[in-house]
Amino acid sequence: MSTQANAIAAPDARRWKALFLLCLAQFMVIMDTSIIGVALPAIKEALGYSQDSLQWIFNAYVIFLGGFMLLGGRLSDLFGQRRMFMLGFFILSMASLLAGLAWSEAAMNAGRALQGLGSAFILPAALTIVMILFSHNPKERNKALGYWGASAAAGGTAGVFLGGVITEWLSWNWTFLINIPVGIFALIYSMRVLPAGERQMGSVDVIGSLAITAALILAVYAIVTAEQVGWGSVQTLTLLLIAALLLLVFFVIQKVKREPLIPLGIFAAPNLLAGNLAFGLLAGAWIPLWFFLNLYLQQVLRFSAFAGGVALVPMTVLVMVVMIGLTGRLVGRFGFKSILVIGFLALTGSLFLLAGYTPIHGSFVANVLPASLLGALGMALAFIPGTIASMSGAKPEETGLASGIANTSYQIGSAIGLAIMSAVAASWTGGQLEKGAEQIAALNTGFHAAFIGAAIASVAGALLALLFLRKPKQ
Repeated sequence: MSTQANAIAAPDARRWKALFLLCLAQFMVIMDTSIIGVALPAIKEALGYSQDSLQWIFNAYVIFLGGFMLLGGRLSDLFGQRRMFMLGFFILSMASLLAGLAWSEAAMNAGRALQGLGSAFILPAALTIVMILFSHNPKERNKALGYWGASAAAGGTAGVFLGGVITEWLSWNWTFLINIPVGIFALIYSMRVLPAGERQMGSVDVIGSLAITAALILAVYAIVTAEQVGWGSVQTLTLLLIAALLLLVFFVIQKVKREPLIPLGIFAAPNLLAGNLAFGLLAGAWIPLWFFLNLYLQQVLRFSAFAGGVALVPMTVLVMVVMIGLTGRLVGRFGFKSILVIGFLALTGSLFLLAGYTPIHGSFVANVLPASLLGALGMALAFIPGTIASMSGAKPEETGLASGIANTSYQIGSAIGLAIMSAVAASWTGGQLEKGAEQIAALNTGFHAAFIGAAIASVAGALLALLFLRKPKQ
């Protein structure tokens, strides 16, 4: 009790400087998912990618990021958050060098996969440090999580913007090499401002780690390739079956092993299971909104890639302003459950507007801006309470694991949501083309179907939060 009182009375004086570094890490990890978008044609020409295989420049990163997140969270608990944060940045920097100097398709894919691995070590450690540094004061915690969430939103949009600038003025290589000076700064600055973190005694559940990682990677791989090979194909069904069997093996191992990767009792913590499901649905609705809105701007309204990135800036600004200045206060006053539900509802409204009021000859000001700002408001309101709910009730010694589960939920939700909505869009576009529709009209119909699918995910998230999240005891 006295130790806790001292922690409350004397918060770390370096916490705000540390938060800057931690938010920079979040910014970089999310930016790496989007910065390559504009550079893809140049990379395709330079390295000889086919149109179908080009997707793996994105998917290799996301799959390894989501697949190794739980292991990253567990390692941060065992070996200390700062140590894993720095190891992650070292791996990310070396992987960025490999991707930036890639001489072949295989080298690029390997570089992107290793970038995902490094990021999977960075994010759980970073989020755990945020929660530790600001655990003394709920108001400061909510404000810190506001900056944390805003850095993710800024990273997504900055990736599109910077990718256009770098590709046009320098070369595609620098969309990866830009990570290296940032990584060097992070490694040096970490020793000055980050606490070593909290460590547990224990061992790594190697077999369990391999089983869950392989299950997640195979499941995401099956979903992202189903659009090309078919949902009912032997490949898709076999991969999903193997993933399910590996998941079953994982749970059996966790049940019988003395020091499991995920003590299954953690899911008995109030809100943790429902919170993570809701957090995954939030990502599964938000990422397709951002992705297909960008495609609508470029492929239907004929914006350039650079102009499309600029068009998303108002969303980013609103997310940052609301997260930093408003959401934390609202959560403190009304609780995370009600604000999360309101955020989901605003996001749902935005998606239905985009599905119904984005015509071929639409206008950015009339058809895109209002709906996009409503979606940004929903995300800004939902992200912080979603983060709190997904870690709610975890014991102090399980914060690294809980943050790994939360980040895994978000990243896997992103990958699965985008894969499913991409398949929906492709199916509707193909159906319209078979009926003789023009290419641009068929594309737009597919985008509308994807927006509706994302809206359904958002409604599911709102209902789940409303029905199953509980206000924690003081």
